Amino acid sequence: MKIVIKFAGALLEDDATVRDLARQVAALAQEGHEILVVHGGGRLFTATLKRLAIESKFINGLRVTDRETRDVAVMVFAGLLNKKLAAAISAEGQPAAGVSAADAQCFRAEPMVFNEVEGGLGFVGYLTGLNASFIESLWREGIVPVAPCLGLGPDNELYNVNADHMAAACAEYLRADQLLYLTDVAGVLDGEKVLSAITCEEMERLVQCHVVSGGMVLKLEAAKRALEGGVREVRIVGGASPDALLLASHAAEVQSNDDAAAHPGTRVLREPLSAAQAALSAA
Repeated sequence: MKIVIKFAGALLEDDATVRDLARQVAALAQEGHEILVVHGGGRLFTATLKRLAIESKFINGLRVTDRETRDVAVMVFAGLLNKKLAAAISAEGQPAAGVSAADAQCFRAEPMVFNEVEGGLGFVGYLTGLNASFIESLWREGIVPVAPCLGLGPDNELYNVNADHMAAACAEYLRADQLLYLTDVAGVLDGEKVLSAITCEEMERLVQCHVVSGGMVLKLEAAKRALEGGVREVRIVGGASPDALLLASHAAEVQSNDDAAAHPGTRVLREPLSAAQAALSAA
């Protein structure tokens, strides 16, 4: 299978968690799956800006990314965090390589339009394409590509891209079988309860009722895009739980509906589960 795995930046702050997730990525790759890892790192980015005495500016909750701020994003995302994660996966016996947008024009982006102005937020963009042949060449050599949330613009500048939306776009462009979001919460929560599955049509109600908010809204929007783009399965899973990544990836193979541990997190569906199951059995 082709699997795109998005790591929340919060998971990369704990070395033990990084090692455990790296072990699971290595295990999936050694099963023969073709894997692309995409990661964020917003909290370390913000903390680094503060250490460098660079003021964070926001408009309607969106970060304005001037050149100085963008340069720190590249330093944190494509530098420290990217190499830390690639090194951890390689240490588990599975070669991994950090690849940023600048490498072989791997991930292409356009400036974000804000208030009807292209580039209104500075160096903030959205993914518009990727160099699939380059990614596939790494897979043929048995290498796991690890990508920070950056895109290369038509002006040859690097742009900060929302990692959730980047992972969904990559899954769509690569025709991935699975898109797995590893987060610092157990899944989509209704209070303290983890919702085992939600449909795209339920998302709006969950947002309006304030069941989900903040970053989870972005994940659900991205999940919907991926499913509409042809990705077969999307799951949102707590990455710090034991073997969460392996269980999430293998969940489709598990027939038992009684073992909740075998179906971690939340599965996002294009249509109600009964219809989805009927379509699957008819395929």
